[in-house]
Amino acid sequence: MSDVSRLFARKPIAELLVEGESPYALKRALGAGDLVMLAIGAVIGAGIFGAIGTAAAGQYDAAGHLVRSGAGPALVLSFLLLGVACALAGLCYAELAAMIPQAGSAYAYCYATLGELVAWVIGWDLILEYAVGNVAVAISWGDYFTSLLRSFDFRLPAWLTTGYRTALLSPDPAVHGLLQDAPHVAGIPMLVNLPAFVIVMLITWLLLLGVRESATVNNIMVTIKLLALALFVAAGLTHIDRANYHPFAPNGFRGIHQGAAIVFFAYIGFDAISTAAEETKNPQRNLPIGILGGLAICTVIYMIVGTVLTGMVPYTELVGVADPLAKALNSAGFTTVGWIVALGAIVSMSAVLLVFQYGQPRIFFAMARDGLLPQWAARVHAKHRVPHITTLITGLFVALWSLIGDAGETYDLTNIGTLFAFALVAVGVLVLRYKDRDRPRPFRVPFVWGTSLTAAALCVFVMIGLPRQAWERFGIWLAIGLSLYLVYGYGHSRLSGLSSPSAPPGAGR
Repeated sequence: MSDVSRLFARKPIAELLVEGESPYALKRALGAGDLVMLAIGAVIGAGIFGAIGTAAAGQYDAAGHLVRSGAGPALVLSFLLLGVACALAGLCYAELAAMIPQAGSAYAYCYATLGELVAWVIGWDLILEYAVGNVAVAISWGDYFTSLLRSFDFRLPAWLTTGYRTALLSPDPAVHGLLQDAPHVAGIPMLVNLPAFVIVMLITWLLLLGVRESATVNNIMVTIKLLALALFVAAGLTHIDRANYHPFAPNGFRGIHQGAAIVFFAYIGFDAISTAAEETKNPQRNLPIGILGGLAICTVIYMIVGTVLTGMVPYTELVGVADPLAKALNSAGFTTVGWIVALGAIVSMSAVLLVFQYGQPRIFFAMARDGLLPQWAARVHAKHRVPHITTLITGLFVALWSLIGDAGETYDLTNIGTLFAFALVAVGVLVLRYKDRDRPRPFRVPFVWGTSLTAAALCVFVMIGLPRQAWERFGIWLAIGLSLYLVYGYGHSRLSGLSSPSAPPGAGR
């Protein structure tokens, strides 16, 4: 096999299926209901409780200059646009997940359809969705947590609840001023988001206990978050001012488009269900139900919440607001309901953290099993049957970044990485229909040419709405990933035949 052809060598689906059923595979313990709840747990979180305010009002830099226009009350159309794009991508995920019920999600699908190099790029790219995305979720969690504490007249020092990057980039003079007011050590301001760090480490500990225990806790948290959103809608409907809906689309389609690019973060997560394929009972049936059912429920909820929020307060009052739902309720005089919703947001984002922290280690696990990462990353705990080493590493990475990072800075990087993965999965469905047309497909994408190409085009269209800085950082991220592949992955790939371990690298340790 030539060096160039090796880069695009595809992993046989038959081998993927064997890995998913080997004695060294992960434990199958999840049903369709668990998957739907995991989808809701992953999707409804920091986006709806945090980014929704920025999507409506627009994004501003530290100097107060407009970076991106907001959708205003037309935010509901931004959600609708994203719902369509994600539904089409979700159909593509459902077909591939049912065919290839193995840990790895888009990484595994691209390995089977577009080849090793593209699979590596996607595996590296998915770090942006799960790990980097969780940094933003953890920081938003910390904002709602401190807001809840303030409602009980308990205040932590600002320097313990504000990351250094948040203070550096904030357009709020009070927050930016913390750079001078915080304690200094060797001239460096000690600005850390301690709540964000603590919650990530607690979630990591829970995930190390096992997938069944994690799913049970997630189901409880999803129930609480849905009750909190129902309470927000019920209270908000009594305080709608129709004047707030005018002008409906203050920035025209540009605002709707850029608002969608901002709030796309709210849709990230439905694909995380595909990382649970190797731990799902009857995956051919249950994975499509989990992916598409969860996505449909979340889209309806988003459109309702967006309509109520922009009817309660003028969208211009949501500029730079980290907890827009709580602010809207407090502005309307629902202080008691406000802290209840803040509590619901905390639980909600805890569920998001759990699902994303669940997904990332399994991407690493799949890549290591293929030899593209060191074999220790594919080790499975002998008792709990989870990839414990990569779970711990992911937890530490997210916790340390969220300690000093900024949520807004990570939103765009997460969005562009996820949209890129969605587009490639959509293309992969078409490729596999041509390359392996006779393979049984428990779920088939309807009108596959139109559906997959439209899904890919819509994802690229939303990506165009992201700022130039996001594209530049994405390019740097991919360059780093390609360098790592050439240094390690290319020479250690099991598919190349250069390494042939006598047993799968995931053998229990």
